Amino acid sequence: MTTSREWHLVRRPQGWPVPDDFRLVEREVDDPPKGYVLVRNIAMSVDPYMRGRMNDAESYAAPYQLNEPMYGGVVGRVEKSQEPALPEGTVVRHGLGWREWAVVPARQCEPVDPTSDGVPPSAYLGVLGMPGLTAWVGVFDIAQARGGETMFVSAAAGAVGSIAGQLAKLAGLRVVGSAGTAGKVDWLRKIGFDAAFNYHDGDVTKQLAAAAPEGIDCYFDNVGGDHLRAALAVIKPFGRIAECGMISAYNEAIPGPDNLFFIVGKKLTVRGFIVSDHSDREPVFRHHVSTLIRDGKLVFEETHRTGIESALDALLDVLRGGKHTGKMVVDLSS
Repeated sequence: MTTSREWHLVRRPQGWPVPDDFRLVEREVDDPPKGYVLVRNIAMSVDPYMRGRMNDAESYAAPYQLNEPMYGGVVGRVEKSQEPALPEGTVVRHGLGWREWAVVPARQCEPVDPTSDGVPPSAYLGVLGMPGLTAWVGVFDIAQARGGETMFVSAAAGAVGSIAGQLAKLAGLRVVGSAGTAGKVDWLRKIGFDAAFNYHDGDVTKQLAAAAPEGIDCYFDNVGGDHLRAALAVIKPFGRIAECGMISAYNEAIPGPDNLFFIVGKKLTVRGFIVSDHSDREPVFRHHVSTLIRDGKLVFEETHRTGIESALDALLDVLRGGKHTGKMVVDLSS
């Protein structure tokens, strides 16, 4: 048997999660039975949506169970196999993250080929994974971005926002982004954003209006709160809003915007979406984005932490909008 460490949720957070809500547990992992594989996880994903799974409440995804391993996207290598289609050495993406080793049903593993795609394995957790597909669907299917328009992207230096902004720019839009540090704002300009501002520097509505004096046509929302209020104030009639996330309210009771009446007066389309409902778009997304990466037209940034013991701090950093840029990844093994 193999010894593995894994993170358990031991108490449901009240407000912001704290270390006492979690426990790093060591346990033995059995050999895989027929139809399963034993995977040594290489890199695991840390994402804002994981905060919602800590609540025992009805949602689009089942909550984490107390005193059981948490889970999330991860890339690993098959070390033992009881499935001929997944021989030992195959690199796979699956959903049993937050642990060093996992016995996974073969049907829940997706083989990936980092060498062929010219990317590190962790890219399948970010730009070629769930965040990348979220960005692609949000820009093209939900916000219906059109060349010549202006799009505002909040949390634009994150895993989703940075890809969404670049995709919109490549589609011929003018793109404005918000971020939480001066360094992130500078980085957004380097990767092609036409304008960017630090939301800590002043009123978000005033800063957005200055960055988009003619208004915005569509908004990719990752934040909610004051950012959504700003977008509603500045967006043009018949604008479209893609509601991807509202991280400002994940840990605190943040009042909603007080100008929702603009939805009626400006005849806006506001649509929330969950990327798992759009898995049919995966093939065209993967082809489009991998081609852009190979051609050097789209860049992606990853912030790496090392070791399973660093995963909790990585998650708290993501929730607080820390100094990381792009996709947060925890390296578990080489």
